[in-house]
Amino acid sequence: MQRPALFSGGDAQMAAGDLGELLVPYMPTIRVPKSGDRVYKTECAFSYDSPDSEGGLYVCMNTFLGFGREHIERHYRKTGQCVYLHLKRHVIEKVPGASGGASPKRRNAKLFLDLETNSDLNSDDSEYEDEAKLIIFPDHYEISLPNIEELPALVTIACDALLSAKSPYRKQDPDSWEEELQASKHAKTLVQLDNGVRIPPSGWKCSKCDLRENLWLNLTDGSVLCGKWFFDGSGGNGHAVEHYKETGYPLAVKLGTITPDGADVYSFDEEEPVLDPHIAKHLAHFGIDMLQMQVTENGLRDNDIKPRVSEWEVIQEAGVKLKPVYGPGYTGMKNLGNSCYLSAVMQAIFSIPEFQRAYVGNLPRIFDCSPLDPTQDFNTQMAKLGHGLLSGQYSKPPMKSELIEQVMKEEHKPQHNGISPRMFKAFISKGHPEFSSNRQQDAQEFFLHLINLVERNPVGSENPSDVFRFLVEERTQCCQSRKVRYTERVDYIMQLPVAMEAATNKDELIAYELKRREAEAARRPPPELVRAKIPFSACLQAFSEPNNVEDFWSSALQAKSAGVKTSRFASFPEYLVVQIKKFTFGLDWIPKKLDVSIDMPDFLDINHLRARGLQPGEEELPDIAPPIIIPDDPKALDIDESSVMQLAEMGFPLEACRKAVYYTGNLGAEVAFNWIIAHMEEPDFAEPLVTPAFGEVASSGAAAFGIVGLDNQPPEEMVAIIISMGFQRNLSIQALKATNNNLERALEWIFSHPELEEESEPALDMMNMENNANANILAETGSEGPRIKDGSGRYELFGFISHMGTSTMSGHYVCHIKKEGRWVIYNDLRVCASERPPKDLGYIYFYHRIPS
Repeated sequence: MQRPALFSGGDAQMAAGDLGELLVPYMPTIRVPKSGDRVYKTECAFSYDSPDSEGGLYVCMNTFLGFGREHIERHYRKTGQCVYLHLKRHVIEKVPGASGGASPKRRNAKLFLDLETNSDLNSDDSEYEDEAKLIIFPDHYEISLPNIEELPALVTIACDALLSAKSPYRKQDPDSWEEELQASKHAKTLVQLDNGVRIPPSGWKCSKCDLRENLWLNLTDGSVLCGKWFFDGSGGNGHAVEHYKETGYPLAVKLGTITPDGADVYSFDEEEPVLDPHIAKHLAHFGIDMLQMQVTENGLRDNDIKPRVSEWEVIQEAGVKLKPVYGPGYTGMKNLGNSCYLSAVMQAIFSIPEFQRAYVGNLPRIFDCSPLDPTQDFNTQMAKLGHGLLSGQYSKPPMKSELIEQVMKEEHKPQHNGISPRMFKAFISKGHPEFSSNRQQDAQEFFLHLINLVERNPVGSENPSDVFRFLVEERTQCCQSRKVRYTERVDYIMQLPVAMEAATNKDELIAYELKRREAEAARRPPPELVRAKIPFSACLQAFSEPNNVEDFWSSALQAKSAGVKTSRFASFPEYLVVQIKKFTFGLDWIPKKLDVSIDMPDFLDINHLRARGLQPGEEELPDIAPPIIIPDDPKALDIDESSVMQLAEMGFPLEACRKAVYYTGNLGAEVAFNWIIAHMEEPDFAEPLVTPAFGEVASSGAAAFGIVGLDNQPPEEMVAIIISMGFQRNLSIQALKATNNNLERALEWIFSHPELEEESEPALDMMNMENNANANILAETGSEGPRIKDGSGRYELFGFISHMGTSTMSGHYVCHIKKEGRWVIYNDLRVCASERPPKDLGYIYFYHRIPS
């Protein structure tokens, strides 16, 4: 088969005897990949080119970075590196009469072991041929591989090590959260007993101890047994492991985690969570149709709901023939395994002109100024992703001849080429305990995580995240003295509560709930779903109403009193992001979703929520900090045992939980959880709690309880509490000193001095940074105040992200965006013209200001 030269004038082939001599000058630059080196042999650092692309992929033999044909010259000019390994995969039509196989064949099994096969290829008609060459710049000399006899030993070893290197996205150290689940070795050959076992949709319990939580279904014999304590942080008696030791049946799936996207599978033999590529077939053996299932916290399925109201059906517009769209701005993103939250947010982000200009508009400058390892540069990876989504290069319609061939073969499978955001996800989630995992995440939390990174990595004179930034005015009033305090903070999302009490179909909801409980008790399929219908005006009213302030200390009364807080917009952003607060926490700390329908408007006017500041006749609360209360006996401080047990149920050591609750002053399990995260690496983390004696407290300045001299540091535990909320150490110490070590006032002080965050120490652990509530994302301010783009409060809807499933820990996200006057649905790789955009079922809405 005749192939075009790699470069128009560079197909020079060297005689065998000259190869060693040719490579001698470059030998010092050729390295052998070592353990820990990341080898990028499947994807370009600047684009989504791969060995499958027309120009193949060039891998630097010194840095092991991969580059497409358009970007290889840039790397050569910047580094002077001359030797690259060129990888190319060819798809070749089979000779007529050749036998077909289960998948396209690889003629050279040594090459590209971790490349994914193209599912669009018909294995009966085509096969793969993989090719590798050494290319020497600047003359583009080619040395075909393998050529073991003629090449120096070092070069041969380096090439072999590079070709056999594992994916750079796999877990590289035992303490890393970045782990890519691998397919179990038992999945393909798993034997399932034909014993007639059928798993009911509810009422599960361990067959040995009657436990009803943390249950695992053995995929060989259908046994339902409880797991161990450490499987997912919840309790169990280990009967699933005992069953494996008795029978040797290796794979089990956790009941309650089965969704159309997959399920949590554990291999007892391999002693780790695994992927089961055949999970649908294995579950069907026991009567479970995973394509119709949604995870629930109580084990019930939602698959018996009629299609016209099923969340999964409505949001994905199932049952409607959707027309695929192609071209610039219509590129899909591959789901890497519960990465749909990332795809949905990034599709919405890069539909905004300011982000397009900042990253794609500045792409040449960003790429030219990128560091030597562009895979670890935020702006480079943002520009790469934006170009991949907007260029149209990875969203091309099938050729007319291909469509005719599909019709002739009665195949109607649209080609959704799209991009795989693996490199982007690996970098943007680096160091984050949740986003770096393969678990499903909250799209709202990821949006704030992204904005945080945009803020910290300026790309030009203007920060594109400014379009979301607005000021919130908080008015706190003492109900007894009627005095008020006004403060301002920066925010990026308007969080809208769900006014369930305002549902317009209450009678239907009550009747449905009665029928549902009866069906659950009788183990019958649930009745047809009735979804609460909530007027948007009621949610907006709930947002504007005063909220009670817990443990409010009135500086006017010098005592605790009843207080209320009201929030208003001190400025309106260019783009208003509205989150519907559908998710709440149950008693088991599992996020649960309110399944509601809200009539979100296409046009929104919130000018009536404009802040007005201190009004005539209002009197401000004195700026006085509450007194510090010191117990006579430090040991008398009670520990909230309910908070301790909540933490212990997550799998943390009991003594560590007691210390966390004690040192955070019984402020609740959430604050104590942040303390645990900040201290879990300490050697005495799980040691018993030792409270200081009173004499020790007095002699040491009562550091544990807030007494410090003018020259002493604030209590370390108070500093740790504030750090665990995401603030930097210098800022935490400064806030405590300014407020006489009062924790609540210190937090208020931080919010009222956002300009100081920029001056604090720059090094901040990513995990701590992301424990912030969105109110804690502080703005850099100059002499003119925070960066805002104030204007009218009139908006038009242009996009929304929807979630399917019962909690943020599971389910699926899709995104609808209005482009060129029509709605488009982005469902992972699938990009189609929307016929029925479900605007009433969204989770996050994107509005653009209407010019006045």
